[in-house]
Amino acid sequence: MSIALRELPEGTHTVVLGLGDLNGIMRGKRIPARQWPTVCADGNAFSSVLFAMDMTCDVWDTPFANFDNGFPDFHMWPLSQPAALPWEPGVALSFGRAVDVGHDALPLDPRQALVRQVERAARMDIDVQVGTELEFYLLDPATHLPRDRGISVYGLDRAAELEHVLGPIRRQINEFGIPIEQSNPEYAAGQVEVNIRYDTALLAADRVVMFRSLVKQLAGCHGYKATFMAKPFHDQSGNGFHCHYSLWRDGRNLLADGGALSEIGRHVIGGLQRRMAEAAICGSATVNGYRRRVPYSFCPVNTAWGIDNRTAGLRVIEGQDKAVRVEKRDAGADCNPYLLLASDIAAALDGIEQRMEPTDPTPDSAYKSASAGPIPTDLGDAIRQAATSDWLRAVLGDTLHTLVLQQARRELAFFADQVTPMERDRYLDAF
Repeated sequence: MSIALRELPEGTHTVVLGLGDLNGIMRGKRIPARQWPTVCADGNAFSSVLFAMDMTCDVWDTPFANFDNGFPDFHMWPLSQPAALPWEPGVALSFGRAVDVGHDALPLDPRQALVRQVERAARMDIDVQVGTELEFYLLDPATHLPRDRGISVYGLDRAAELEHVLGPIRRQINEFGIPIEQSNPEYAAGQVEVNIRYDTALLAADRVVMFRSLVKQLAGCHGYKATFMAKPFHDQSGNGFHCHYSLWRDGRNLLADGGALSEIGRHVIGGLQRRMAEAAICGSATVNGYRRRVPYSFCPVNTAWGIDNRTAGLRVIEGQDKAVRVEKRDAGADCNPYLLLASDIAAALDGIEQRMEPTDPTPDSAYKSASAGPIPTDLGDAIRQAATSDWLRAVLGDTLHTLVLQQARRELAFFADQVTPMERDRYLDAF
């Protein structure tokens, strides 16, 4: 354990130690500062139930953590230097990593899927850089509805109205150590987008886990409820999670060739297209997540790609060589970033290794594309494709593949086992 990790910001009385669970939700403990050297030396024990429960904290028996084996411990070790939370004086946060009692990597930990792909890229002498864009809603905590009205995309008046909460989100999360590039109102009342500066894939995913937790905390401090739920309102814009990928070797962007997409870039597109459907569950793991996936919604429904085309699932941005990248646009803001980035990077590296060729680029509406393959638009289809994908099982590992499918099947069953208000409103009097 690095000696530096033991050092705390001056005045720290409490350290928050946490990591992302099965759904990429940050969970952990608050630890007195006097106990921090012991945590750095020995780790901190947690029940493996942290990786065997859903987003509501409902626990179910898994083959790896269950009532028969007593949900045994794993240990969480500090991974990052504790950094002060500007809005909570005396409190610092450290991101953690999970290991088993023998200090080996924990197969239950979704982060390990991404670790393996980053290590694979390193063996190919490739550094994967990822920039992330997340959309979320700021709602009234009592009504769970927006306080503002109407759509004001990029509207500076609306931005000024929300500055009392978005300003602290930008400034204070940046002060904490997550580099925020910009924010703007999005395509619905109460909806905003925040962009996080690109960095290495693992750090980018860790930052998403922390960012979502910190946004919810800061929103609460300012009288709002923040939600990254994929589709909170049926008739309003959904919350997307867009990832901007570039691949680097010896200071050169492998996706770029004179400001345009390179041959390697085409192979990356080919790999991503090949696996988008069977890996859909990594970007949307709930019934609600697929409500975003409808035509003409700025959310893709197929594998089309295009140059600066926001109707496509894969949008290529060209320009200076350093800026050439692929934006993947299908995931929901509530997804687990480790699963998403792991499957995306695995597909991209496959494309390079196997020299996969993409379809022709789509110059117009991708929703009209006849050549692009479909991607799942409901959870049942996503489950079927993921369950039969030996490729996805290899990427996630047997343990994680099983857990992800178990939870998704439970979510689908919960959805099916209800009578909705719509059904009562429509059928109760009629029949």
